[in-house]
Amino acid sequence: MGQDQTKQQIEKGLQLYQSNQTEKALQVWMKVLEKNTNLVGRFRVLGCLVTAHSEMGRYKEMLKFAVVQIDTARELEDADFLLESYLNLARSNEKLCEFHKTISYCKTCLGLPGTRVGAHLGGQVSLSMGNAYLGLSLFQKALESFEKALRYAHNNDDAMLECRVCCSLGSFYAQVKESMKIALQHGDRPLQALCLLCFADIHRSRGDLETAFPRYDSAMSIMTEIGNRLGQVQVLLGVAKCWMARKALEKLSQLKLHCLSESIYRSKGLQRELRAHVVHFHECVEETELYCGLCGESIGERNSRLQALPCSHIFHFRCLQNNGTRSCPNCRRLSMKPGFV
Repeated sequence: MGQDQTKQQIEKGLQLYQSNQTEKALQVWMKVLEKNTNLVGRFRVLGCLVTAHSEMGRYKEMLKFAVVQIDTARELEDADFLLESYLNLARSNEKLCEFHKTISYCKTCLGLPGTRVGAHLGGQVSLSMGNAYLGLSLFQKALESFEKALRYAHNNDDAMLECRVCCSLGSFYAQVKESMKIALQHGDRPLQALCLLCFADIHRSRGDLETAFPRYDSAMSIMTEIGNRLGQVQVLLGVAKCWMARKALEKLSQLKLHCLSESIYRSKGLQRELRAHVVHFHECVEETELYCGLCGESIGERNSRLQALPCSHIFHFRCLQNNGTRSCPNCRRLSMKPGFV
């Protein structure tokens, strides 16, 4: 069968498939597969068979054709064909709940050099990986993958991919909601904090920042209460991403980010990066005048109790106590009803 004839038969099958004559379409494609020796033609028809069996729920057949397709791609020795076939193999295993295999094949896709991952199929790979992580109840990793898929969808105006990601996020939200019910029933505070963090991340990924912020606050309260330092860092990172999404990263958020980065690089012994963030931190302090008006120390460097006066000036609580005055040391306004930060 020649190349033009192969193309015509594949198109004929697609027309039958789109008009809901599925079995006839499959017969046409199978005949092309039997008679065709052209590797590119075989690869294309195998892709049609994989997609058709996926949409029909015949996942074992889907996997069978995906395996044949990847053998064909290896014969072609083309990175783009390999990418597409590995993605089909990942999807097949995802449908059969072989989630570890799905993740492995997705990572192979992302590691292939010189492919269209960044421009075309990267979002599909991230979506499949997110679904696999969700199947393994690795919620944080699942959400990260879904966020990557959404970025691909938005950057490439891919409405269908965006719709599929939102459907997966809906399933994700339902699972976290069920986990939260169990945590509340058993009084499991660590699990409650994790669920609140996941809820906040979901709202952030959907662009609902006003709902995300209170969830982060609640998660931080419990993380602080139970002494989960890693959880506190994850909350701060989520809050930072919210500010980044708003494209209005305020100086206070920058200070938190620089403090967090400073502690991370200090623990890893990365001196150059550490020095850079220390410099940026002090630049932010200078720009915002965020230091105690009594002792002169910068606010935010240490975990100190602060006191905000009605005039909006902020001091260390201990400094105000030692000062013994009832008015603001900066502007001398009377401060009878201070608020606490």
